[in-house]
Amino acid sequence: MEKRVVTVGGKGSSLSSSSVAEISCGLARVNIDSSAPSVAANSKTSSSSPAAAKFHFQIPGDLLSATEVRASTLVFLNKLLLTSSSSVAAAGQLSEILNSESSDANNISIDGIAPAILPSLDFPLSVLVGVSALADHRCSALSLISDAVAALSCEALKADVSAFDLIDSGDGSTAKDDVSVAAAIKVFLNGSKMVGGSPLEPSVYDIPEVHGHFKEICRLLHSRTRTQLNSAFRASSSAAAKVSSSTLLDLAVALLRVGEISSRRAQLILDSGMDSEELLRTLKAKSPAHDLQAHFASLLSSFTNQNYIQFAHGFNSLLAMVENIVRSEAMTAFFGLVGSDLIEDTQGSATIEVNNVKKNKKKKKVLGKGTTALVQFLKDQMLSIATEADATPWEGYTNRFLSQWDPSNLGVDILLKKVKEIVESNESRRLPKIPKGTRDFAKEQMAIREKAFSVIVEVFERHGATALDTPVFELRETLMGKYGEDSKLIYDLADQGGELCSLRYDLTVPFARYAAMNGITSFKRYQIAKVYRRDNPSKGRYREFYQCDFDIAGQFEKMGPDFEVVRILTELLNELDIGDYEVKLNHRRLLDGMLAICGVPQEKFRTICSSIDKLDKQSFEQIKKEMVGEKGLSEEAADKIGTFVKERGSPLELLQKLKQEGSEFLENSESVLALDELEILFKALDKSKCINKVVFDLSLARGLDYYTGVIFEAVFKGATQVGSIAAGGRYDNLIGMFGTKQVPAVGISLGIERVFNIMEQLHKDKEVILTSWDIPPLHFLLSPTKRGRERTKTPFLF
Repeated sequence: MEKRVVTVGGKGSSLSSSSVAEISCGLARVNIDSSAPSVAANSKTSSSSPAAAKFHFQIPGDLLSATEVRASTLVFLNKLLLTSSSSVAAAGQLSEILNSESSDANNISIDGIAPAILPSLDFPLSVLVGVSALADHRCSALSLISDAVAALSCEALKADVSAFDLIDSGDGSTAKDDVSVAAAIKVFLNGSKMVGGSPLEPSVYDIPEVHGHFKEICRLLHSRTRTQLNSAFRASSSAAAKVSSSTLLDLAVALLRVGEISSRRAQLILDSGMDSEELLRTLKAKSPAHDLQAHFASLLSSFTNQNYIQFAHGFNSLLAMVENIVRSEAMTAFFGLVGSDLIEDTQGSATIEVNNVKKNKKKKKVLGKGTTALVQFLKDQMLSIATEADATPWEGYTNRFLSQWDPSNLGVDILLKKVKEIVESNESRRLPKIPKGTRDFAKEQMAIREKAFSVIVEVFERHGATALDTPVFELRETLMGKYGEDSKLIYDLADQGGELCSLRYDLTVPFARYAAMNGITSFKRYQIAKVYRRDNPSKGRYREFYQCDFDIAGQFEKMGPDFEVVRILTELLNELDIGDYEVKLNHRRLLDGMLAICGVPQEKFRTICSSIDKLDKQSFEQIKKEMVGEKGLSEEAADKIGTFVKERGSPLELLQKLKQEGSEFLENSESVLALDELEILFKALDKSKCINKVVFDLSLARGLDYYTGVIFEAVFKGATQVGSIAAGGRYDNLIGMFGTKQVPAVGISLGIERVFNIMEQLHKDKEVILTSWDIPPLHFLLSPTKRGRERTKTPFLF
């Protein structure tokens, strides 16, 4: 068969991992592009030009296999061409060595090297990159095949496959590669009657995570290897060698885990027995006995000592071990599923012999649609292979089965194509996905949500609020200019008839628009509805989510409504029983006074507030860099802000400190007004016994433009990290933006989705207790309340 030609050195040509693998295995030959500049054309020789040098390097043949040597030499050749166009002659000598089947490739001496590049030539780096290319090529195949083999094992073990019921929630809580693995295996198992009968097994349960991690690292290796294959030698290659070896080490860890759970599944299948004792003995004899942990320890030692050539070879050996383990698992699962059928197929008998006893045919096994196609393919391939006479029929079958997995022939490529064909032909059977940042809620989750909503509504109505609903989208002009820098997160809708509309960002602005439209000057309302933000989804951060809002609009006793909404917030969180939390509180006018004291120009107040609002996510140094570098604030002003935003503590104590004689805050009229209002609020909260949950925090800014007075934010203090769970404040000018009357208002918004995340985690933590009570581990709900305040001691169960 004529070998494929891989051309290097030409303009625009690039070397790929698959090309390295083909040349290394002797399936292709290397050719230097004729357009590559020659020494004569590119070297302006003169009597003063330095003579071309000779470069000699000894390849440790005792450390590297022939395949690794050829891969390393090819990488060295390509990097040499990329480093110096005047080294074409030397590269030509290397290409002759690669294309020769009988040359001594372990002792290489080449002429025509430009003296200037001699110090940068690095053969150990070429070894690392060459082995990385081989690993990239082989691992891409192993990643697909290991999923297919795992599916076969699941059926051979009659395993519980609930671990594959993964969906991409869009909030970053589930790794995409884990979901991809689970979906691929479900394609193979679709329609199977063989799974679900055995208890949960870790080597099955861990497949999505272990194989998903393997896919993730394979993708990283591919990216880094592609870059290294097509980059020149540098003056110092130590950094490149460290990065390449570190990536291989990460992949070695992933391979170790793949090999361990694969070996475990194969052993479980053997332990469950076969239809034939002779088959069982044959499979056990052919099972590999690799000590992966010991080999990995040796590999790690080479990495630590920066012995890159030994490390590269050790990695390649580990990869071969894991390939062998997966191959053995495939053989064990295959014969566990169809072993008894093979004798029947070849002999055509109505009975089969099981442990020397003739029995009638067993009931046909109903495999998954994907595994059925794969098993039939493996059987057809196996029976088509001619072999020499074997001691037993099972010896013949197993030898023929293993031969189609031999990477030195085309069997693996044919198998890989078949696996891809099965997965791709079943793409239509894959479950549809939901958009990122959105979620579905099953009946158990809906039961929790409905119960929580009922508690929230009861609290809101207890305080005299009536329900309101507004459209899910508003005119774009209604929403724009109300949210500061967060306005970029508003979802705009396509123009469908002359009106520019956007999905609502929150429930406060639509409420203000409603009040202005209807001339309302006094109103206590609540609304529970979905809002939409074009944000980057992450854990606890969604693009579609519910808000539970309570607002008081109108003229009332000074700070009376502010006190009421803070009190309602503490009542809500206490009755939802989520655990420990704190309510951070500040005043927008106090914040403005602080900025004025620090020398911030008034026109920069809102944009600097947006920066300060990020202090719960970033360090002050990062915030300072943004304020100074991006927003033009002086370093002196930024440093002074830094001293103020560190102030937080007990409300009455910190208030007293800020109002003491000599305080800079007393020199600013806005600050004085804010401190007076806060004093009224704190005394009311103290009298109502809920001030212990409040923290006076000068770093709290709330980035929305419409706040004018008290601002607050509730933060969960438990182990589940979800960010703020509620927030709100006073907005005296917002309603007036839409009408002719200024109607003061204050409100609170509960981020119920994050509260549900906390409740779900609490449920998981309590499952052990529920199990010890012999109660099914169903989702716990809030217990019924007495007059909306008292709670029973046991969880409410469905």
